[in-house]
Amino acid sequence: MVKKKVSKKKEIITKNMNVAELLNKKPEAAEVLFKEGLFCLGCPHASSETLEQACKGHGLDVKKILKKLNK
Repeated sequence: MVKKKVSKKKEIITKNMNVAELLNKKPEAAEVLFKEGLFCLGCPHASSETLEQACKGHGLDVKKILKKLNK
């Protein structure tokens, strides 16, 4: 019997993801967000804002952050 390899499909982070959802799915993303100036873990808006909205609110480049999050 030949066993098939089960590959873990990497979930792509998008600008439309809710910040809290992102952090629940990928807790290690917190380090990237902190380094970029987004301290979303304790923010009351984390459960209602998308990553794009959070970046706009802090004057940050969402594309740059997405590139780092999806490495």
